[in-house]
Amino acid sequence: MSPDGRCESWNGKLYPAALASHGDVVKDHVLFWDTLRRFHFMMGTKFMVPVIGGKDLDLHVLYVEVTGKGGYEKVVAEKKWREVSNVFRFSPTTTSASFVLKKHYFSFLYHYEQVYFFKQHGPLRSPPGKSCFEAVGTIDGKFDCGYLVSVKLGSEILKGVLYHPDHQGPPNPTTHSNALVPYTRKTRHGRRRRSRRRGDPSYPKPNRSGYNFFFAEKHYKLKSLYPNREREFTKMIGESWTKLGPEERTVYQKIGQKDKERYKRELQEYRERLKLRQSFDAERADH
Repeated sequence: MSPDGRCESWNGKLYPAALASHGDVVKDHVLFWDTLRRFHFMMGTKFMVPVIGGKDLDLHVLYVEVTGKGGYEKVVAEKKWREVSNVFRFSPTTTSASFVLKKHYFSFLYHYEQVYFFKQHGPLRSPPGKSCFEAVGTIDGKFDCGYLVSVKLGSEILKGVLYHPDHQGPPNPTTHSNALVPYTRKTRHGRRRRSRRRGDPSYPKPNRSGYNFFFAEKHYKLKSLYPNREREFTKMIGESWTKLGPEERTVYQKIGQKDKERYKRELQEYRERLKLRQSFDAERADH
């Protein structure tokens, strides 16, 4: 990183020219949204309107408040995110509002701020404490205490585990999260039948769809943000799923496909073991 905080190289990306002045985008709500969407399009970055407390976050208000206090880095240094969050008057049940606002600002507004507020140009600038390298990752699987992930960092592909902060130690394969596949299921006639796993623990866990993995991931996040609104989670998650772009949805569908292949493989192995055990039992009975 250079002395002024610029990245020497960040996938070769350069800041696009501003399409309006900072004063104009602050005054004009429509102009702000138009320039912000065009900015992300020219940068080739994904853009969406974040949701906090069940409502769309007004990024224009967020941008005006943060730049009015000197910009992202100054708000971070002076710990003023709580002051920023007070402007939105979030519901008392909305926890970690300051953290979430900081996260969304960096994701959608930090580089926009560099161009429109600080009039930066050339290579992308990285804030203090942020790496110049861009990492792209995928979720390969989920455990009760975290995720199995693959991360591409530069030319390297790294595999590992991300843990939830309230869990300690590595994931236990015997406790692999399967919360969305109930032990009892309804048949086509409405009657419930017991899962074969309850009678035979060695029977492989049924596979989950891409939506199941998405649901589990979102449910965990929502539970930490809105602990008293669990009855609303299913609707909120369903709406989030419908808003996913094709590329984002494909990520989860690939995870679901891998889990389906895992289930088929384990089921075949289970059946082979069962046949061997039955054959062995038959031989013992004959003797």
